[in-house]
Amino acid sequence: MSSLYEKLGGKEAVDIAVDKFYDKVLKDDRVNYFFANTDMKKQKAHQKAFMTYAFGGPDTFSGRDMRESHKHLVDNMGLTDVHFDAISENLINTLKELGIEQNLIDEVGAIVGAVSHRNDVLNR
Repeated sequence: MSSLYEKLGGKEAVDIAVDKFYDKVLKDDRVNYFFANTDMKKQKAHQKAFMTYAFGGPDTFSGRDMRESHKHLVDNMGLTDVHFDAISENLINTLKELGIEQNLIDEVGAIVGAVSHRNDVLNR
């Protein structure tokens, strides 16, 4: 059986989705300030590796865990559920615009929106 990564279209699809996703995020006043001082080239590469891993593709992700990488955003910038939901919404809308089948979008949503994932990002 194919992984979600393969069903979504593999590396090319993840690359396109992440680029379009960050275009949305950087225009979204609910969350764009979290990225004001971020090297977006590096951020996109990191996100592509993470999504590849999270969706069952080749494991090239070598980043910090979710708690560690988001702790400063919670402590210093007030990252909350509202922001988490905005990021998730931008990702889902990106996938819809790319014509991804709803059942695959639902799988992505289940992974991205899992309570354990949310709690890790929000350091709870």
